[in-house]
Amino acid sequence: MQDDLIARARTWLAEDPDPDTRDELAKLIDAGDTTELSDRFAGTLQFGTAGLRGELGAGPMRMNRTVVIRAAAGLAAYLKNHGQGTGTVVIGYDARHKSADFARDTAAVMTGAGLHAVVLPRPLPTPVLAFAIRHLGAVAGVEVTASHNPPRDNGYKVYLGDGSQIVPPADAEIAAEIHAIATLHDVPRPDTGWETLDDTVLDAYLARTDAVLAPGSPRTARTVYTAMHGVGKDTLLAAFARAGFPEPVLVPEQADPDPDFPTVAFPNPEEPGAMDLSFAKARETDPDLIIANDPDADRCAAAVKDDGAWRMLRGDEVGALLAAHLVRRGVTGVFAESIVSSSLLGRIAEKAGLPYEETLTGFKWIARVDGLRYGYEEALGYCVDPDGVRDKDGITAALLITELASVLKEEGRTLLDLLDDLAVEHGLHATDQLSVRVEDLSVIADAMRRLREQPPTALAGLPVTDAEDLTRGTDRLPPTDGLRYTLTGARVVVRPSGTEPKLKCYLEVVVPVARHADLPAARAKAAEILAGIKRDLSAAAGI
Repeated sequence: MQDDLIARARTWLAEDPDPDTRDELAKLIDAGDTTELSDRFAGTLQFGTAGLRGELGAGPMRMNRTVVIRAAAGLAAYLKNHGQGTGTVVIGYDARHKSADFARDTAAVMTGAGLHAVVLPRPLPTPVLAFAIRHLGAVAGVEVTASHNPPRDNGYKVYLGDGSQIVPPADAEIAAEIHAIATLHDVPRPDTGWETLDDTVLDAYLARTDAVLAPGSPRTARTVYTAMHGVGKDTLLAAFARAGFPEPVLVPEQADPDPDFPTVAFPNPEEPGAMDLSFAKARETDPDLIIANDPDADRCAAAVKDDGAWRMLRGDEVGALLAAHLVRRGVTGVFAESIVSSSLLGRIAEKAGLPYEETLTGFKWIARVDGLRYGYEEALGYCVDPDGVRDKDGITAALLITELASVLKEEGRTLLDLLDDLAVEHGLHATDQLSVRVEDLSVIADAMRRLREQPPTALAGLPVTDAEDLTRGTDRLPPTDGLRYTLTGARVVVRPSGTEPKLKCYLEVVVPVARHADLPAARAKAAEILAGIKRDLSAAAGI
């Protein structure tokens, strides 16, 4: 068994084109480190609807040039099978370790397969890549990014020609083509032949960002901005300048790309501590709001001053604010969100007489809603210009929330005032999340199995009126690994994360509110119920 492991490692080593991972793997082989080798050769990174994402390193269970070349060859074969073997493939990348290498390898593979590969000129936000696919009439796009994962990770996100991320069965078909590659020597990789774009596509994207704002709207809100060590700064500053907003005050320690993300434990605005430097800068400069992007700038966070202290708005709060703003502007079209996001969006759409759709988790599903005008997900993702970017876009979302803050500022009001109005009009929709990060993925599988075998009958004293196992699908949703519990005045969705080793439980409580004076009591009641649901759900899941 040990000899077989060493033999497989030596076979991999012989193919590996990257001197860094070759050296890493050779040292493990020479040291006879079977524990580490077993981990790296326990299988292969699975290509799914999130593409690939994993820790950088040598071996088939890590992100590296060998894995990326195979993924690119699988995608090229899939495109050929679907009659698109001579089309254009756009490739974008972020500023993480190895991202530029992975983008270049992808361009070489596409060129070798007879496709026309075009590469964005430098590390740019993911939404620029999503825009470029539609703008250039490409048959597919690839973004090399691990979004807000830890520094040790990288990833590979695949889009098809409609500009939205892959969904089944495309993922399984691409995975089968990847599996069919016997050796890297079968994959042609010329040294030249692809096109590196200039700034024309970026300029077209920036011109398009103007379309999300209402002509003549106020542009007075002052912001503090953090790029979270990612690639958002230059694009966001250019978009804000075009729009005529005051220039955002930068958080200097996090303004420029740094693949080591030195100031944060996790480069995700939702993670504890990630916004501390932004709050410090806001205390110095007293802006109207704080804007944050995640490292590839497809997510947008906002923070406001609340009773003298700065706090992050929840994704569901921003989602409702943007919806209310668009309704006030008189937009038409479908409003959509995923099943883990607040049901408040449905209430807002219904009151406005707009169609509303609920989808599975992820913008790969939200973006495919027919007639989509606005879509959002609680994990800080907002699609506010679906005709331009068929995905979440942290740049245009930042423009829209800053426009709303400007409109309210001219009225002597704030984003929190509008949230209060929505609570009185539609009920207080309080959301929270129970999220457990694990080292051992079996902990997640055990929790899901326990909940399936013994579903809770009550949480926080509220009876569970409906327990759905979403692996069976519903009349509105395709199957997915998740559980949904409906309670009297509350809702819970439990699912494994698709991109991180986490079990995620999404909680919502709805408390009726008759008038603004009742809001403090309603918030206290909602917080008590949410805490009770967390406690009881943790016990039921054994986590």
